[in-house]
Order: sequence, then C-alpha cells, then structure tokens
Amino acid sequence: MPGTVRPPPGGTTATRKDDSTLKPVPDGPPPAPVAQRLRVRYAKRGRLRFTSHRDISRALERAIRRADVPVAFSAGFSPHPKISYVGAAAPTGVASEAEYLEISVTRRCDPGGLRTALDASLPPGLDVLDVVEAGAGSLADRLECSAWRIRLPGADPALARAAVERFNAAERIEVERLTKKGMRRFDAREAVVSLEAAEAAEGAETTAGQASSQSCVILRMVVRHETPAVRPDDVLTGLRLVADFAPPVPPEVTRLAQGPLDVRTGAPADPFDLDRDNSRGGETEPVSEHVGGDL
Repeated sequence: MPGTVRPPPGGTTATRKDDSTLKPVPDGPPPAPVAQRLRVRYAKRGRLRFTSHRDISRALERAIRRADVPVAFSAGFSPHPKISYVGAAAPTGVASEAEYLEISVTRRCDPGGLRTALDASLPPGLDVLDVVEAGAGSLADRLECSAWRIRLPGADPALARAAVERFNAAERIEVERLTKKGMRRFDAREAVVSLEAAEAAEGAETTAGQASSQSCVILRMVVRHETPAVRPDDVLTGLRLVADFAPPVPPEVTRLAQGPLDVRTGAPADPFDLDRDNSRGGETEPVSEHVGGDL
C-alpha cells in the first residue's frame, strides 16, 4: 500500500492510534542497561607503533570479547559495543604510554580484574596499564595537554640545545602542514608549554624497546591540545625554521602522558585522579601499578 513502511528483516513497525506509522523497531528485547562505565589507559609499544588506529581498535574489541567483558551494546538494527576512544590517537608510527578509552558494561566489574584479563588477551606491545571506574565529568575534557619524548639518534647535542633556545625565545613560529582540507599554516610556538634538549646516556632504550650504545639527543616537550593540533613533527619543523636544525635520521617519538595541565609542574597530571578520589575516598596510586582480581 502507498505510504506503508515495510519493516526490515527481524523488525516490526510500530503504529500510532491514528494508524500512522512510527520508526521501525527491531524484534526482541531491548539491550541490557549500562551498569558501570570503566576508563582504560593503554600503551602501544615497539613494532605496534606502526599499527593504524583502526587496527588498534579492532584488536582491542577482539580482546574485550576474548576476556569475556560484559560490554553493553547500543539499540537498533545494527547494535555496536559501547566503546569510545577518548582524545586524539597517537599518529601511526608514534609510540604511546597514554592512550585512553571508555567501556560501558552491563554488570559491575572489578577494575583490577578487568585490567588483568584484558591485558592477557592483547598481543605484546599493546598493553593495558590502568583501569578505573568512571566518575563524574568527561574524560576528554581532562586531556588538556600531552608530554612527548623525541629521540634523535646521531643529532649534535650542542646544535639541538641552541635550536631549542631559539624556539623558546620566539613569540611565534609559523609552520605549514598538509591536512585533509589542504595545506594549512599555523603557529607552532604558542601551544608548546615547555621544550628542552638533553643528551641521552649510552645504553638508553629506544622506542622499539632495544638498547642502543649510540649517543643521541632527547627532546622533551609538553604541548597543549589546541585546534589545529600541534604535533611533535610540527615542533621539529619549527626548530628547522628558526635554527636550521634537522635530525639526520627519522626521529623516534613517544607520547609519555596526557592529562590536565598541572600549573605547578608544567606537566600533565593523571586524568584518573578524580575517578580514584571518588571511588577511594581520596586515596590514589601510581598509574603504572598493576593490580589483579576477578572480573
């Protein structure tokens, strides 16, 4: 009949009292309600730094199924797990110690037990570092800045320090980067809270997790999350522009932390501190500490 809405396979069409139709709804009971939200901090290390964010998310979702996490699902004809990735993912080729996601579950879980089970279901190099029960407020709003480490093998320490001094002394450094909307020009200086250079000790561990006896320069920086985002490669471009400093080989970049900017230290604070305060009466523990337990 004209105007009739045919339900998709496995669904029915609801009807109002005046015989007009509503949006089709799937057959069967509605999805189980969310009983708890859990926030997860994970790392990508070694060779897995070359894995795309899409493949990382697929690996995490498979691990959640293998770990028998009672993840909640959305309603509708194409239900999907309620897993949200928080903040800007570290670019492909960049290692990270501070990536975040949030999982909604249908029954309450022990955060320590979930951390252990989920970590055991992931491949080496994709490691779950911490899990907390979500408190009030948005986790994304807490991720105000990132701390980065850039390893520059073969770079001259004196030239690096001189370039960093010029970068820090500049009021504005405009760089260009090709984006999805074309070439974009922006200031790479304002978002940088701090930048320093140091010579790495012999035998320092590389991004790939291997020891190296080659001396090199280590750049450490804290960068605010702004729009457009200033990335470590933008800072390296700025160093080249102000001091003609460029690394002789591709840099090894690691995100060390994300969180709210601590004005006392000039570094990111732990974004899980507020969640721990709510669940443990103000008691906190280091984010690197691993605890076990049953789901």
